[in-house]
Amino acid sequence: MSDTALLIIDLQYDYFPDGAYPLWRAGEVKDKILSAMARAESKGIMPVHIQHIADPAQGLSPFFNEGTHGADIVADIKAAAPDAPVVVKHYADGFHQTSLEAVLSEHNSKKLLVCGMMTQNCVTHTAISKAAEKYDVAIISDLCTTVTEMLHLIALHAVSTRMKLVTCADVF
Repeated sequence: MSDTALLIIDLQYDYFPDGAYPLWRAGEVKDKILSAMARAESKGIMPVHIQHIADPAQGLSPFFNEGTHGADIVADIKAAAPDAPVVVKHYADGFHQTSLEAVLSEHNSKKLLVCGMMTQNCVTHTAISKAAEKYDVAIISDLCTTVTEMLHLIALHAVSTRMKLVTCADVF
């Protein structure tokens, strides 16, 4: 088993066509992540699903409400790693008040490859989390997306001074 974890952030139905908040090229990114997951598995890299569920204490959210189809992890992503840990979060930072740290510790993870939805929000906030500082972190830039290409590129440029940006071809 590798000391690397692949964090798959918010691959949930609300971000796809017919969802509450569809993102730019969500389907294309999902397909690339599926391919990357297969290559990661062949290298012994542990996948970790990170799922955003709106905090009901803060009232009804525009999306990711618990118990809705939109909050579910997309079926083919889940099926590609059905036994992978699922970390539920209520904030952009995948470490904040979640089990992510315990999951990574249990598997002796030292390196994190980060991909998924909302480049400028959950992807970057998880990657630059205070809790992530002890890991060797890289964002896989072509396995992320957000509302528009412009916002995606701005977010990647902004975070590039804090961590490595790699492509799928660089790591798999």
